[in-house]
Amino acid sequence: MKRLLMIMVSVWCVAMIASAQAFENDFQDSTLRLDYVLAGNAKQQHIYYCKASKSARWAGRKARLAEIPLRGNGQIMISDHETGRLLYVHTFSTLFQEWQAEEEATRVDRAFQTSFNVPMPKRPVDVKVTLTDFHAQVKGLLQHTIDPADILIRRIDEPQEAFRYVWTGKTLPNGQPDITSCIDLAIIAEGYSHDEMEKFYTDSRRVVDALFAHEPFTSMKSRFNVVAVATESPKSGPSIPHVGVWRQTPAGVHYDTFYSNRYLMTSEMHRIYDLLSGIPFEHIIVLVNSSTYGGGGIYNQLTVTTSDHPTFRPVLVHEFGHAYGGLGDEYFYDDGYESMYPADTEPWEPNLTTLVDFQSKWADMVPKGTPIPTPRPKPSEKKRGKKLTEREQLNILTQQVGVFEGGGYQSKGVFRPAQECRMKVNEVENFCPVCSRALVRITDFYTSQ
Repeated sequence: MKRLLMIMVSVWCVAMIASAQAFENDFQDSTLRLDYVLAGNAKQQHIYYCKASKSARWAGRKARLAEIPLRGNGQIMISDHETGRLLYVHTFSTLFQEWQAEEEATRVDRAFQTSFNVPMPKRPVDVKVTLTDFHAQVKGLLQHTIDPADILIRRIDEPQEAFRYVWTGKTLPNGQPDITSCIDLAIIAEGYSHDEMEKFYTDSRRVVDALFAHEPFTSMKSRFNVVAVATESPKSGPSIPHVGVWRQTPAGVHYDTFYSNRYLMTSEMHRIYDLLSGIPFEHIIVLVNSSTYGGGGIYNQLTVTTSDHPTFRPVLVHEFGHAYGGLGDEYFYDDGYESMYPADTEPWEPNLTTLVDFQSKWADMVPKGTPIPTPRPKPSEKKRGKKLTEREQLNILTQQVGVFEGGGYQSKGVFRPAQECRMKVNEVENFCPVCSRALVRITDFYTSQ
């Protein structure tokens, strides 16, 4: 047993050295930030390059650089300019693409910001950015070349705002957070005045407590670093347009996104990346100082949540499921202007299917003999002779895997893995087994060297 353990450690060390060497062949240990504007309407997608900047240290993955865990609604690819060899790829979704499903997109063109951090190349590279439509077809494409010697790549060395770590998963011998083997999550203060900064740090610790109170995050806590960035607002509170309140806030977050009162989001991604200049991060939570219900989450872009609403904890975890795990909404209401999940296309989200390619999803987790679609299960009313509460019944339904019709905002044609889940209703405590596995897989992808 001891010899086996020594062999396993040796193999792990060799893999770590090999991945580090592969990274160092093509990239510097620093970050290249690329800013873009996405524009168009319901049928058109355009991508415009804005500018590039460089900061010290690279906080992202150093292995599996040319692989992707999920398809997303867009990709940014970095290839060697001379040979065309793919060096790095990152997938994402955007607020712009969500907006394309809105009725407004049929009668006006709009522009949205986005930014990406990629490892700084050692040689000139070709950058390719693509956006897909709801049929997974590329409709937006931009290609340009980045030369690391370009004198107009702005150098950013120091953080622009005060920050402190509120959780460190792993530390180096010098006591500093290990940003290479952990996922780095940054929390930005929004709507916190100068006198409320201690409240922000307290609320940030509540974010950490809420997130890691839920599996599978509880078991993976050591793989995350969390930093709180104290960005001050002139006045307390966020912008709430439907009651006529507008605030000058660091991240430009406001309620009423797409004219939905509870959709709390921002399109000011360049501003957000400015706030995080020089700070190692891979994922972003904008923590809004508000007791009004609201939030949002966009895959590999950002999570937005409020600090003081009674449902703070479940809403935070739900929205982080979108932004971090790429999980889709499992509820439905059939009032969307356009379907985001057409019947001829398999969704890329791991917890939704149209049955076009169900074998690539959770077919291996469905008990043998389970009908598809799966009928609604009867909730258990008693356990060990005791009558169950409604919440306990819901939590039992969360763990029963099947293929239940309804999800992705549509009652027909889209299927989810469980009758109830953290991605469907706030009343349940847990993710279903399919969502849990998806979160573990994506964490393994980013932290396994």
